[in-house]
Amino acid sequence: MSYTFALVGNPNCGKTTMFNEITGSTQHVGNWPGVTVEKKEGKAKKLKENVRIVDLPGIYSLSPYTMEEIIARDYIIDEKPDLVINIIEATNIERNLYLTTQLMELGVPVVAALNMMDAIEARGDKIDIEKLEKYLGIPVVPTSASKGQGVKELMEKALSVVQTAAAGREQASQEIYDDDIEKCVSDIGAIAAKELDSKYNVRWVALKLLEDDERLKEKLDIPASLLTAVANCREKLEKQYNNDMETIIADNRYNFISGIVGKTVKKKSGSGLTLSDKIDKIVTNRILAIPIFFVIMWFVYHISISTLGDYTIGKVEWLVGDVIGGAVEGWLEGAGAAEWLRGLIIDGVIGGVGGVLTFVPQLMILFFFISLLEDSGYMARVAFIMDRIFRRFGLSGKSFIPMLIGTGCSVPGIMATRTIENEKDRKMTIMLTPFIPCGAKWPVFAMFIAAFFSDKAWIAPSLYIIGIGVAILSGIILKNTILKGEAAPFVMELPEYRIPRLKSVLIHMWNRAKAFMIKAGTIIFAASGVIWMLQSFDFSFAMVEAENSMLASIGKTIAPIFSPLGFGEWKAAVATVTGLIAKEVVVATLGILHGIGEVAEDDPTLLAGIAQSFTALSAFSFMIFTLVAAPCFAAIGAMKREFNSWKWTFITIGYQTGLAWILGTLVFQIGRAVGLG
Repeated sequence: MSYTFALVGNPNCGKTTMFNEITGSTQHVGNWPGVTVEKKEGKAKKLKENVRIVDLPGIYSLSPYTMEEIIARDYIIDEKPDLVINIIEATNIERNLYLTTQLMELGVPVVAALNMMDAIEARGDKIDIEKLEKYLGIPVVPTSASKGQGVKELMEKALSVVQTAAAGREQASQEIYDDDIEKCVSDIGAIAAKELDSKYNVRWVALKLLEDDERLKEKLDIPASLLTAVANCREKLEKQYNNDMETIIADNRYNFISGIVGKTVKKKSGSGLTLSDKIDKIVTNRILAIPIFFVIMWFVYHISISTLGDYTIGKVEWLVGDVIGGAVEGWLEGAGAAEWLRGLIIDGVIGGVGGVLTFVPQLMILFFFISLLEDSGYMARVAFIMDRIFRRFGLSGKSFIPMLIGTGCSVPGIMATRTIENEKDRKMTIMLTPFIPCGAKWPVFAMFIAAFFSDKAWIAPSLYIIGIGVAILSGIILKNTILKGEAAPFVMELPEYRIPRLKSVLIHMWNRAKAFMIKAGTIIFAASGVIWMLQSFDFSFAMVEAENSMLASIGKTIAPIFSPLGFGEWKAAVATVTGLIAKEVVVATLGILHGIGEVAEDDPTLLAGIAQSFTALSAFSFMIFTLVAAPCFAAIGAMKREFNSWKWTFITIGYQTGLAWILGTLVFQIGRAVGLG
């Protein structure tokens, strides 16, 4: 038999960790809201049955107000999975059970996974599983996904429930509401069953109609008699309870939940502040929070880029240039390969792709530390801290979550803006997210830092801070010009601190590094071949020196634009343009134009070639331009999809690139004026 199970739960309940445990997937696990924006799929491992697992976005309810709620609810009611596995965070059971009560009403079999039971035991709290099952009316399995505990039992119970449902035995529905509400639900359900042609569960439809759910009403052709019955019931109940219908139903749900929690959960007496609370007193302190954040970021980038990371550059460069490049060149010469073919492979492929791969170890170290911060729960605090700063300048802390995601890649960061309800805040966040340095920009920064700033530990973290500063500056400009309005309020649940699981951290690190290397083997590989061809031939396709090539002609045409920024030389100018393909292509371009065998014999490296074309000041100006200018084509495409407007896309590209040119010019001209070169 073949089944489909949907994983549903609140943000930070351990749902994605559970997905990885069930499927063996290398799905990224993050301990902060906003990680899962779209549903993801995998196949359950170690089962005889063929079970497809669908990981739905983290949501707090099934009321379709946010993109995640719409995705999750529409999937369950329209796609009808065979079973829903509801992941409940045991440490915050009361809040999590609100979603559970809604899932129980959909008419789909539900099994609850009471997750993070290890944290409950560590606190000394107790949860009576048998009583919880009795009062909820659904199976409850205690689990600890981060340790792999209870996962096997959960899947066995899920299969048992779905097989029982297939035999025609449905789960009994619990009466959650007061008698008057239950009577109205029953009466409306009876009419709906007769007059409404719907594939949805009748009880759920009755509740949603009472709540005046516009999205459901759009899906159904509701007869006038049913609408009249719903209106009469709603009017009667709202008058009786002196409140709106949606609030009445929510209050009933919470009363039901409070009763269950009171009977099943026993907290350790005298328990004061948790460890997370004690840590937060320091790391979210109004005075200490920002300095602590800067110190942590300085340490991360110092180790990743300046010390351990810097040490790896020479080793990888030797491996790529001397060992691999030398061996391939010797083989090509021995085989009598044509000069153009040797140039394409040695200077184009190895010089371009190899130049980018040189920085992979640095990025892996950086990704490792960022993963530690994400999985520990600290990055959620960063969003909370930044809300204090952002709000002063008309921005919302919600904007910082996509920016955090964008540190890996701007594309998912831009897509994560779907969680922002306010349209103006959403547009602004799309425009600002690329200012935070993504993984693709770090090879560019690492190259210049290694060439000019290896003894200056502040350079790498300063780029991160400058990115945030530019976002704040832009927020002020945009809020007072084209995107006027107040920032939406920011409410965020801070997850408990957890010791990161080494397996999850390594998976996260490897996923990002793998994506980087796949890009190097595809996009950058193709771009390197094209760039080599353009710098090796003139417009009549005669093989020439680089100075007389097509690329040089293009570069010399646009170079004057960049003269005020300090890099008006054609090679640097070309690199700024090729970076639109992918930011790593900047390194590939400079690797081909300044590559192995093209520079001084006593120092035949890419870094020595870079040092011939830039000064420390112009190199810093180039980094600022790369940091702020329009992102790669993939990110531009994501902006177009999220804006759903070419007008706003071009406004954003123009703003980002114009601001980058201004900032780069200021850095170089002011630096030169004060005698920095």
